[in-house]
Amino acid sequence: MKLTQALRQLRAYPSAWLGGALVAFLLGLAGYALIRWPYPEVLRLWQGGEEVWAENPRHAAPSWLNLFGGNRPPTLKIPWEKAQKTTASPWPEVQETTAIFSFPFPYDAFPSELAVFLVPMYTHVPPHVQLFWRMPNGEEVSLGEHTVGQRERYVLSGDPELRRRLGGMAPEAALFADPHKPGKPGKGIYALVLKTYVFEAGASLEAKLVVYGQVHGLAGTDHLRRDLAMALVWGTPVALAFGVAAALGIFLYHLFISALGAWRGGWLDLVVERLTEVRLILPLIPFLALVGVLWSPSLWVLLGALLGYNLLGGNKTYRALLLQTRIAPYLEAARAYGASPRRLILRYLIPQVLPVLLPSFVVAIPGYVFLEASLALLGLGDPRRPTWGRILEEAYRQGALYQGQFYWVLEPVALLFLTGTGFTLLGLALERVLNPRLRRA
Repeated sequence: MKLTQALRQLRAYPSAWLGGALVAFLLGLAGYALIRWPYPEVLRLWQGGEEVWAENPRHAAPSWLNLFGGNRPPTLKIPWEKAQKTTASPWPEVQETTAIFSFPFPYDAFPSELAVFLVPMYTHVPPHVQLFWRMPNGEEVSLGEHTVGQRERYVLSGDPELRRRLGGMAPEAALFADPHKPGKPGKGIYALVLKTYVFEAGASLEAKLVVYGQVHGLAGTDHLRRDLAMALVWGTPVALAFGVAAALGIFLYHLFISALGAWRGGWLDLVVERLTEVRLILPLIPFLALVGVLWSPSLWVLLGALLGYNLLGGNKTYRALLLQTRIAPYLEAARAYGASPRRLILRYLIPQVLPVLLPSFVVAIPGYVFLEASLALLGLGDPRRPTWGRILEEAYRQGALYQGQFYWVLEPVALLFLTGTGFTLLGLALERVLNPRLRRA
């Protein structure tokens, strides 16, 4: 059947439309990932940890959860440029700058953390800073003071002295508490007031206030504050590349070796069949686990080991179909005209069965995607690259479900589900179109 004719018939199946749409979505997501984040940048972000993602909240849920109620706060960032600043010189050679970082807080839940990023510039004498917190009712609370000798992140939520002065309450709860509704945050305009002192000409001290939220982005964050959206999106080209490479390599090799054995027959067919049976009884996952532990957990090393494992023999289903095609009259005619065995196999035998076997290749792709995810979930995945299985493994290791961080597990599972559904529906529709027995049915 010609390809154009097959595509026209494929449009009559709703499963082909749905499967094709899902596969197209995954391919588009993979293309977006490659354009949005270059590969070296992805490695830097994924391996960077908290020093790279310092301004993201930890364990934040996706922002779209607010659509179902809750009105949880996102992360609020107020840079130095947006602060209201006044400057004075109370003493000679001393410059005092008062910076007010004000922001509205209309949310129904407390922030998760509070932090101030301080960036000093000086030659000999480091700047000094005093911090105050201003409530919506005008009341001010002193947060302390200290000398800033280097670039630092002052985490108010992690200051035990500040917690003690606030009556043992977490600063993010005490500083946002509604005096009339215990346990609830007060709504209104809050402000962080910084008084900075520099003691040299040309010296400065800049700051940035970060009020960490409980929701973040489309996919939330993990225990290292990493944006899960980046990992999920970039896991798509990795998963598709692994699945397609494994399925295509194994499909082509099994097709060729099965065709060679079926055509030649005799001892060659016997050897191929025995090797196939040996492969069928050898456990695959323990073999790949040994490769990952004793050699390398690299994704492409595991792909090579998977392809090497499948070099043992062919495929019994392919062989059965090829044996039926081998006795076709046109093959006998081609042999009578003096066609070589190579030409008979590559130009007549394999092309005749290829359309029938093509759906099995499409359906096999998600199986290898799931295999990679399973290996990563067992701790055998490549730690350098963000993959769906790696996300699941870290969620399991951090006890995400026990802590209510269900999004951390459901998001990669949803992408795995879409991959399996899309390729399976497309493969089944292709089988209905390309398999002559099903067409007659």
